[in-house]
Amino acid sequence: MPLHNFQYDTIMREYNRRQAQNRRLLEERQEEAYVKVPRLREIDEEVATLSARKARGLLSGKESGLSDLKAAISLLSEEREALLIINGYPKDYLELPCTCPLCQDTGYIGSKKCTCFKKAEIELLYTQSNLKEILEKENFDHFSFDYYSDTIKNEATGQTARDTARRAYDTARNFVRDFDSSFENLFLYGDTGVGKTFLSHCVAHELLESAHCVLYFSAFDLFDMLAASTFSKKKENGGEEFIYDCDLLIIDDLGTELTNSFVSSQLFLCINERIMRRKSTIISTNLKLENFSETYSERTFSRIASNYHMLKLIGKDIRIQKIFSGGK
Repeated sequence: MPLHNFQYDTIMREYNRRQAQNRRLLEERQEEAYVKVPRLREIDEEVATLSARKARGLLSGKESGLSDLKAAISLLSEEREALLIINGYPKDYLELPCTCPLCQDTGYIGSKKCTCFKKAEIELLYTQSNLKEILEKENFDHFSFDYYSDTIKNEATGQTARDTARRAYDTARNFVRDFDSSFENLFLYGDTGVGKTFLSHCVAHELLESAHCVLYFSAFDLFDMLAASTFSKKKENGGEEFIYDCDLLIIDDLGTELTNSFVSSQLFLCINERIMRRKSTIISTNLKLENFSETYSERTFSRIASNYHMLKLIGKDIRIQKIFSGGK
């Protein structure tokens, strides 16, 4: 999805800050160089005068004398470069410095976003996702099936824990692959520590890398924020709207929060609103399916069951396995 206005403004403020910083640096360089080599100031003033005259000639359509002005400016520029080098400066010392030579720190090359803008966009989305650091370790490249048993089986399907994990992994991969062409939601359930959160992080990492807007919340933090937004006299900066409209919302550990009528109604509202807007959601929970509707409502469970791909993970707690294996 396109950046929200406040996201775009955040990136452009950084470009404006960078431009202002570079202008100050150029002014400091000019002050230093002009004192050491006074002729440099004279050259710059002459170049500025001739350039203004050339511009006026172009605007008025007068071609006569323009080639002479161009030649004069070129000679002055060569003299300036020579003076800078003789006095121990780089030849471009009095040019406006820039961090990105492609776009000159504007963020755009013509009407297209520069590669540096796209990098800034991804960096911002990572920061706002609440997942920036953890995704360096939790992504598809680090997903391992070694923690899933070939002997533990799902009684309902007859599949082993490893087969079940492979199915969930493939589904998550396909979810990412088809994200821009089809609308899907994932509901990950199973016991504590079987990889539900890790798998949602894998999806988040891939989508953030392709500049999609991903928001991650534990259930507790999500409902805490929604409560603050609902009951606060001073509304936050569109945070609630952003939850409804981001490309992917991840609600982790649903069922660990203190559930009440407000939480139940907000969960339904959030799920329903995102379905109506065709915005994807991943929910993970330790709750058993038979307990889910009791905790939230039949209406909420019906909405999820009919609009989400249900994936159950089974097996032994991976966190405990890592402790016994020395954290590997």
